[in-house]
Amino acid sequence: MDDCVVAPVSVVIPCFRCATSIRRAVASVEQQTLKPAEVVLIDDASGDDTLSVLHELARSYPAWIRVIALEKNQGPASARNVGWEAATQPYLAFLDADDSWHPGKVRIQYGFMRKTPDVDISGHQCIFRREGEAAPEIFEPLTITRISAISLIFRNSFSTPTVMLKRHIPFRFEENKRYAEDLYLWQRVAFGGGMVMRMECPLAYMFKAPYGVAGLSAEMWAMEKGQLSNFIALYKARHISWVLLVLASVFSIAKYFKRLVHVEVMHEEGVSPNLGQSGRRTYWHDGSP
Repeated sequence: MDDCVVAPVSVVIPCFRCATSIRRAVASVEQQTLKPAEVVLIDDASGDDTLSVLHELARSYPAWIRVIALEKNQGPASARNVGWEAATQPYLAFLDADDSWHPGKVRIQYGFMRKTPDVDISGHQCIFRREGEAAPEIFEPLTITRISAISLIFRNSFSTPTVMLKRHIPFRFEENKRYAEDLYLWQRVAFGGGMVMRMECPLAYMFKAPYGVAGLSAEMWAMEKGQLSNFIALYKARHISWVLLVLASVFSIAKYFKRLVHVEVMHEEGVSPNLGQSGRRTYWHDGSP
């Protein structure tokens, strides 16, 4: 890694009405100890002042930030695909506009993928941080876990802002799919013979709960339906048997009801779901709290 001045990584950030948070996300990329070669910001037809903020950032970092404006709102999956196609580097890393990275994220993750060229996708842990709270210390060497295709049927081992992948893999996010579309991509790569790995360290951070307070149950059910549709698609593609389809569906629905009860109990008690006294939010492996 000593010979790397800039990592050959394109950072793709879908943006939708994120004028108040995108600067923090971009700052966390700019502050990387090993900077990525480029950042691609995709405005998903926000309709507010988001696009003007993105252009302001591009002017602040000329030749490093590119802005793409979509004429029609298409959702994060389509926006990420647009950024994917526009990227020029052999590796892609995804970040959401309201999240951020640890300063060593690119150095650590690209360094791992560079040393293990057979890996198609790598991810890591993501935790909740309060605004202004210091990033946790990262201890190396890291523990690395191989993620099998079957394990991805029962849990999502990492969320999108933790992922780095090879740009040339022959898969993309499912267009117009707004729930569990990231997991479906990981599943197709793994069932297609790709190698998927996870680094056991928190290098990405969320600053708000994944679900809004209003419509919480409805949003959780939408996510559940997204996961169930993934199973059906994998079955139709002959990646899984009907027996595994049934088992995975039953397991997923049972997990959904467990979460629903947990969240409802927390709300009745006036406690923010899954936010402990330490201020760290605990997430289930499928990327939800």
